[in-house]
Amino acid sequence: MGAGGRDFHDFNVLYRDDPDIHVVAFTATQIPGIADRIYPPSLAGSGYPDGIPIRPEEELSALIERHRADQVVFAYSDVSYEHVMHRAEAVLAAGADFVLNGPGSTALESAKPVVAVCAVRTGSGKSQTSRAVGRTLLNVGKRVALVRHPMPYHDLEGIAVQRFATIEDIDASNPTIEEREEYEVPVRLGMTVFAGVDYAEILRQAEIEADVIIWDGGNNDLPFFRADLLIVVADPLRAGDELRYHPGEANLRMADVVLVNKLDSAEPEQVERVLAAVANVNPDAAVVRAESPVALEDGSGLAGKRVLVVEDGPTITHGGMPFGAGTVAARAAGAVLVDARPFAVGSLADVFARYPHIGPVLPAMGYSADQRTELEATINAVECDAVVAGTPFDLRRIIDSRHQVLRASYDLRVVGEPSLEQVLEPVLR
Repeated sequence: MGAGGRDFHDFNVLYRDDPDIHVVAFTATQIPGIADRIYPPSLAGSGYPDGIPIRPEEELSALIERHRADQVVFAYSDVSYEHVMHRAEAVLAAGADFVLNGPGSTALESAKPVVAVCAVRTGSGKSQTSRAVGRTLLNVGKRVALVRHPMPYHDLEGIAVQRFATIEDIDASNPTIEEREEYEVPVRLGMTVFAGVDYAEILRQAEIEADVIIWDGGNNDLPFFRADLLIVVADPLRAGDELRYHPGEANLRMADVVLVNKLDSAEPEQVERVLAAVANVNPDAAVVRAESPVALEDGSGLAGKRVLVVEDGPTITHGGMPFGAGTVAARAAGAVLVDARPFAVGSLADVFARYPHIGPVLPAMGYSADQRTELEATINAVECDAVVAGTPFDLRRIIDSRHQVLRASYDLRVVGEPSLEQVLEPVLR
């Protein structure tokens, strides 16, 4: 059971070459366009000459019965404990065992130092933390490879190993919006970004080029590489979630460093609640405190204006956040938010129906060319004075908007000590 990331990795590491195991199917959820495909024979190995079918998770019980499956492996992330256990009960009722694989059996060993950046929830600030770690390493002359969690939205065989050293490399890959959000800024900073499906081969190639490898996890997943330093980002805006979502609590318990982010937007009692959770489950972790200040380009004239806010898709959808950096910037500028929901086109309307917590903001969904067209059509259908884009990359590069689009950007600012340089000192040494 997966979402096109952890499931493929667990198969590659644990099951592909095991003669005593036969994997009958993958199931897929969370991400559109993953199901109804085949995990290709070139990646599945000699035991699977026809590949492995990828089916919607809704077919789980029927698949267990049809194939007389003995075990079901749960292999995706950023889901509540209630969600996990409902799936477990369905598996047990169908007669199979329910399995969770841990990092002890799935994390690959690297010959180079690895800094893993993970989180307790998606949208906590993991990517900006990875960028800050990368800048710190680049500033002392290290060659840095940033290895990103899988985003298998294309032909799986063709993206077994992906390497991005320039913006042109990214453009040539026909990236989704989410891929642009994760790849463009690190590449502009001077890091080489790797991603794909076969992380053993990805690791081998990254080791050739880099002095230090940064693992940049997706959602709140566990690291695919064994970390010399594990930094876990916690989000006080969702205080309590660090102990309610799988596998975020495992990350929290394993962390060498817990970075408590968003101090500039969270209430003091929210911060204290997160700090108490850290002290309870991982009292030996170093605690770094950080802010995520938002900068809005040329936002001086937005006061009283009607503004559509476009936010990072994963954070706003399955991440459960009703707003992001764009909303913070627009409100600070005195803008009036326009509700995107009445104007949603095609699959964007389905997204609002599936995630009713979203509210008026528009998630930057763009997992296919059709969906990017629907996003552009929705933006242009909204009656507003301007658009504020809180996406990590410049949305104007791929969207032709009839409205003025202002970009809200944000970065990590560590407050007090320990600093990132201090917590990275063992790796630098």
